[in-house]
Amino acid sequence: MQDLKDRIAVVTGSSRGIGAAIARAFAEAGACVALHGRDEAALYARHAELERLGARVMAVRADVTRFDEIEGLRRQVEDRFGPVDLLVANAGGNPSPPRPLEATDENAWHAAIEGNLTATFLTIKSFLPGMKARRRGAIITMSSAAARRGHPGSPIPYAAAKAGIQILTQHVAAQAGPFNVRVNCIAPEAILTERNETLIPAAQRQPLVDSHPLRRLGQPEDVATAALFLASDQSAWITGVILDVAGGAVMST
Repeated sequence: MQDLKDRIAVVTGSSRGIGAAIARAFAEAGACVALHGRDEAALYARHAELERLGARVMAVRADVTRFDEIEGLRRQVEDRFGPVDLLVANAGGNPSPPRPLEATDENAWHAAIEGNLTATFLTIKSFLPGMKARRRGAIITMSSAAARRGHPGSPIPYAAAKAGIQILTQHVAAQAGPFNVRVNCIAPEAILTERNETLIPAAQRQPLVDSHPLRRLGQPEDVATAALFLASDQSAWITGVILDVAGGAVMST
């Protein structure tokens, strides 16, 4: 049983989508959960949902591309719940549509790197020292199938940022392992979040389904289940792994 009873968890980007599903799974497993987001209405709706489950939960707004704001987030969580045991650096996203490299705007490049890779770096930088000092902790980062294989339909800045998160994860795992801190990465493929439900037209869904050996698209709960495993003691001897949650569309060798 994946029991997180009384663990203190922070899930960035958890007001909706994959982050919200992970936060809910952690709460249902007994963790005290700090939600994070920038959309205040969505954030506090999620807070109310978890409170109805009987979870110990708090909500914090912060810009994860600013180290001072992440440090403020961490201090708020520590003041309310105590030292953080579990960190999911999930915040990020794709700020621009796919384009050929030569047509890619420099601002779009910087936005993708800042919002994904830099945000992940700064989030880990804030929480890792305390975990190492306490000699316990688990960190989960979020990549994407876009970083796992070249594809003409993938936005290059986003794919590059997510690929950077993967090697960042493995370097941190190697450095943090001697301190009993595990660091792993999840790489989802097509997940039907609220946003993707509106962005993917019905006519395009069947070809997407057919491109997956398991013949369906992913749900946020599929990623949440993987995160719950990586956060729990059932994965106590797993670190530095990139876990493809992709319905078979990405197969590592």
